[in-house]
Amino acid sequence: MWNENRTSALATGAGAQLESPLIGAQALLDANLAQQSKRFRLRERAFLELVNVRGDARDGAFAAAVQSVIGMHLPAAPNTLARGGEYEALWLGPDEWLVRSNEARTPELEGKLRTALGALFASVVDVGSGYTVLEASGECVRDVLARGCPLDLHPTVLKQGQCAQSHFFKASIVLIPTHDDTFEIIVRRSYADYFCRIMLDAAAPIVS
Repeated sequence: MWNENRTSALATGAGAQLESPLIGAQALLDANLAQQSKRFRLRERAFLELVNVRGDARDGAFAAAVQSVIGMHLPAAPNTLARGGEYEALWLGPDEWLVRSNEARTPELEGKLRTALGALFASVVDVGSGYTVLEASGECVRDVLARGCPLDLHPTVLKQGQCAQSHFFKASIVLIPTHDDTFEIIVRRSYADYFCRIMLDAAAPIVS
């Protein structure tokens, strides 16, 4: 969301600033992090670029054009991801991927991909303003997630190099294990505040 007045973590060249969808829950996140708990922590990874890409991975021209921008092949196996130096690509469907930056940055990926793809049969949409990314970590992170997510979260089932689309209570999510006890969670902007509050609420009896 663009906001001309509030202080935010990422300013744009036009003088406007980006505002996190979790601004209303920031005090709760800060309190959780201040506890420095080894059992559960939740923080936002705000302002990552998120671009939805659709096309035919069997089309060599399409695959090469995307690779020329993000520096890696799009993952072909269901529910897997590919990591590069600047970007990460998540498989969402046979012809759909979510490409995201590894660090916060001013949006530019959509334009680069559109230029590279030219007139090829493909779709590129910047969805960064409609989502945010959170990182949940700690010894009890799987127990907390299991309170609202129906997936089998055992590390032999959902492990690094994979991703999964699911829900946490009423919020749809994309779940990404990044380390043994760390997950990144992509959630819609409209559910972000709700997700943050209900996750911290679910964690309270487990980590107290």
